[in-house]
Amino acid sequence: MSRFRVLRSLPQALAGDWPGGMVRMLLTAMLLGPLVLSGGACAAPERSEPEIVSRTYASPESRSRTSIDERDPSEILSMARELYRQDNQPHRNPPGLQLQSASALVVDERGNRIYAKNAQQIKPIASVTKLMTAMVVLDAGVPLSTRIGIIEDDRDRLRNSSSRLMIGKANLTRGELLMVALMSSDNRAAHALGRTTFRGGTPAFVSAMNRKAKSLGMYDTYFADSSGLNGQNRSSAEDLVKMVKAASTYPFIRKTTSTGEMTLHPFADGRALLYRNTNSLVRNPDWNVEISKTGFINEAGRCLVMQTRIADRRLYIVLLDGSGKLTPLGDSNRVRDWLLNGQKTAAR
Repeated sequence: MSRFRVLRSLPQALAGDWPGGMVRMLLTAMLLGPLVLSGGACAAPERSEPEIVSRTYASPESRSRTSIDERDPSEILSMARELYRQDNQPHRNPPGLQLQSASALVVDERGNRIYAKNAQQIKPIASVTKLMTAMVVLDAGVPLSTRIGIIEDDRDRLRNSSSRLMIGKANLTRGELLMVALMSSDNRAAHALGRTTFRGGTPAFVSAMNRKAKSLGMYDTYFADSSGLNGQNRSSAEDLVKMVKAASTYPFIRKTTSTGEMTLHPFADGRALLYRNTNSLVRNPDWNVEISKTGFINEAGRCLVMQTRIADRRLYIVLLDGSGKLTPLGDSNRVRDWLLNGQKTAAR
């Protein structure tokens, strides 16, 4: 973790409640101390430049790096205060745009925040988990054409959720299981994917999910299963923006999660099953949804994450812990109305 991120845990200093001299001493000790040590008579080992945290939500690899040799203490102090201000200023949100989800974050493709509400709170994320499940499967490079049968082990014994993929009868390709898990959020499909992707079975799969999260800089995220039924699957709105952006780089995930419905034939008798996207906005002609995933368990409330385009502007929308079934849809429409029409319709 960079020294700059440590500064964000010092609210009194950055909010200006400490005397300026003390803040300057603190910054100097934390950020400039290594320069003093390296300038002594004995040459210090070569060091990498410290990372300056960006306010964008790019991948860790794309974050810009700036040498502290190029910045004086006053500039560093100014940057630190700005980070604190952005994260803790309640009146930053646009007038008239009041979202009902307990945690929400709306960010454009340049990383500019449009709306933030409890964006750093860590919450259960339910089936939003399945976006990570899909990325891990696709990263593994396993054949999507391999047929996988649904077995007793795939039954949900935690919450007894239903599935039309009958045990001992349903047989789908791995690619079809991915589509069912992503589009209609089928839990048996997600469990079968976690069970069959690696030799180590589900435990190896969950470990890969957590490694992937860390590689994306999702440090407030933890996965306990591949479906999201486990309430220990947790993340923050800030982390989920990173996950949505990462998932959007997979053509398979983009195409599947933006499709309104599909028909599959998982049984030997050729009987067809129609699956519809759990996010009804993908079937709404007023919306241009590029990637999305819904989620719900009692602990998580109603959740929705999306990458969408509104007025030729790409946005990442994360809505967590909605109290009502339609809360994420209502909040999404409030964001869209505010951007298109201003404050007149956003507060409806």
